[in-house]
Amino acid sequence: MPLPLRQTFTYRLPFGLRESVKLGARLLVPFGKRQITGYAVALHARLSEEIEFDETAIKEIVELVDEEPLITPEILRLTQWTADYYASSWGEMLKASLPAGINAGVEQIVTITAKGRDELIKIATATTAKAQILNALAKSSETAARELNNQFGTTVAQRAVRELVKNGWAGTFQRTITSQVKPKRRKSVRLLPPENHRNGNKSLTDAQQKIIETLLASDGELLFTELIETADIGASAINTLAKHGYVEIVVQEVMRDPLKNARLPEKLNLILTDEQTVVLREIETALDGEKYKAFLVHGVTGSGKTEIYIRAMKNALAKGKSSLMLVPEIALTPVFSKRLRAVFGEEVAILHSNLSTGERFDEWRRIRRGQARIVIGTRSAVFAPLEKIGLIIVDEEHDGSYRQHESPFYHGRDVAIVRANFAHAVVVLGSATPALESFHNAHTGKYEYVRLRNRVGNRPMAQAEIVDMRDTFKAFGKDTSFSPELVKALEETHARGEQSIILLNRRGFSQFVLCRSCGEAVRCNNCDITLTFHKREGKLVCHYCNHRERAPRVCPQCKSQYLFFVGEGTEQIEDILKRKFSELRIARVDRDTTAKKKELERILEKFSAGEIDMLVGTQMLAKGHDFPNVTLVGVISVDAGLAMPDFRSSERTFQLLTQVAGRAGRGDLQGRVLIQTYHPEHYALTHACAQNYDAFYAEEIEFRRNLAYPPFVALASILIKHPNYNYAFDNAQILKDCLNNANTGNFCRILGVAPAPLSRLKGEFRLQILVKAANRSKLRELLDFALHDAQEKFCDLKIVYVEIDPVNLL
Repeated sequence: MPLPLRQTFTYRLPFGLRESVKLGARLLVPFGKRQITGYAVALHARLSEEIEFDETAIKEIVELVDEEPLITPEILRLTQWTADYYASSWGEMLKASLPAGINAGVEQIVTITAKGRDELIKIATATTAKAQILNALAKSSETAARELNNQFGTTVAQRAVRELVKNGWAGTFQRTITSQVKPKRRKSVRLLPPENHRNGNKSLTDAQQKIIETLLASDGELLFTELIETADIGASAINTLAKHGYVEIVVQEVMRDPLKNARLPEKLNLILTDEQTVVLREIETALDGEKYKAFLVHGVTGSGKTEIYIRAMKNALAKGKSSLMLVPEIALTPVFSKRLRAVFGEEVAILHSNLSTGERFDEWRRIRRGQARIVIGTRSAVFAPLEKIGLIIVDEEHDGSYRQHESPFYHGRDVAIVRANFAHAVVVLGSATPALESFHNAHTGKYEYVRLRNRVGNRPMAQAEIVDMRDTFKAFGKDTSFSPELVKALEETHARGEQSIILLNRRGFSQFVLCRSCGEAVRCNNCDITLTFHKREGKLVCHYCNHRERAPRVCPQCKSQYLFFVGEGTEQIEDILKRKFSELRIARVDRDTTAKKKELERILEKFSAGEIDMLVGTQMLAKGHDFPNVTLVGVISVDAGLAMPDFRSSERTFQLLTQVAGRAGRGDLQGRVLIQTYHPEHYALTHACAQNYDAFYAEEIEFRRNLAYPPFVALASILIKHPNYNYAFDNAQILKDCLNNANTGNFCRILGVAPAPLSRLKGEFRLQILVKAANRSKLRELLDFALHDAQEKFCDLKIVYVEIDPVNLL
């Protein structure tokens, strides 16, 4: 079931469905007082003798939704492994593997009875909600409950329907909605051969002749609307031709293509470097073997990893195999997908959440039908229904975006590795800054380690420098966003006609609002978080729950007028730069400016074309982009990232700096990176400046070893969330006691119960328990036993969220 339940349910198949149901099919089943759509994961000829069943309690399947299952046997197996490994619900994982809009739903239908029609005659002039709803039901044979809710209000409609059913004046039943999205169909005009013509010897009008010529120039067929626009004629001329047998008008399915009208890059005939050739040969040899093999491609930024990926895909395609490429950010998908479309044409399909529901539906169907054998997408694309998969590529494999942070939890990179293993395929993990766990796995022999130490064309790495903001503070006597060094570097860069990128991984105008009289900061009503000021909107916004309120003129606590707007975000940095460099064309890239569909793509294309001089943005700018004319990258501050209460904060800061530094100097010009900080001695910053991953790894791995964090232990984070703190704490304490009872051999270390670093979000208090174990099997054994025991002791597991291998502990 697509519910947060870690178990399966047994139902009886009606005789008429026994030969029709296949594994992976969706079925409408009774569940409690409602009907929901579940997924068939096993079929039994008879009940197991090992388990006692009350046969009379077994309910019957209501309806088969899919004659042909949407979920393939491979995806069924993969989702089962994923749900088991991450202690998630298999049903929720199956639902997540399908594109939005395709999952079947159930709606309640309300009908009027004969008794109700009799009653309506008696109360025809009444104005009560019951009378009005009864009158609405009489006008239609079947009415969806949601329509009544929209018309009369949910509370009023639901109460009235209950009373009508109770009195016998109305009846209800449930109906399956197989899909919320349908194939797109359009009228098309098609030329017919001369033997079909039926107009005698009459000559064609000019408009009709123009239609024939336009169709001949378009291979004999065009969409109805396109023909009208292209030939510049009216619909009547087309209809007349159809009547006389010159053309036929048909309704056909039109695929919604995310790359329709997109400008594709030119195909480049690149010559591989010696390093690229060696790495590609290793991957191709593994593809020839048709056995599972995992590679970690550790290549500096600009070393040409993408070209290796494309050539490896060509090799897989030539062998009759399909390929899957995962990228961490939606921002990177247009860049890569256009390049892949230019090389592979219609073989490429795209899957990510920024597509419209219809586009995602059509792309998924092309994959399922085998019409697309190369898929590129974000983490959910790991469940794409590709057949004969031979190659999986995970670009920027270190990126935290591959982690699903809501139930069902999973990590796209790790699921990709398992999928490759199941399919006897090759998986390539690529990064300039590999995750510590991946680098450790390469050192222990789990992955084949290959390295690209040099940029293509032997271009030098950007020169990175640390700017000590303590000296700037001494010089100016106050905090300032820009050091003199960065301002001077920007002036020199743009005087040469080159471009720059300014990074600050914090959106908004000011970080928070502080009262200088009472010291209180303005906080979110739903979260234990200060609100961020967004100047353009004139509002304070919570970046967790999206609560918005007007910026106050006086302190909400003491009514003082002395409010202080503290810290800066990308909006303020953009503002300052536009005042300092009024002659420059400056654009901002963050979640606020790219909310509109394809807006990010538009900004990046303009920057690439030289129509924008400077980009200001968050980490969206840090990865994967190739702008040859960018020679300067300025990092306003990374100190907030270093201060996060999370064991990965240093690693994430090092990765962000290394990645953003890689955007500079990718053309023929020398790049430069300036990093402003109040902590210039921190090893993450010094090693990032030196572009020295090995030195950073050596230092960071010792911290992990000494403090018992991954990769040296298996880690689970358990969050207990509820609006009532006492209820959450009581349940957390029951679970903690069960964990302690299960830990008989002290194989695991249990920390907590304690408030999570973000102790309240979206109206819920958050309590955390951390469990560390020397090996994964002991961790799972402990968790499974403790969760079962907690359920027996009436712990509310609906408020318990178990995350295996968490990427952050906030």
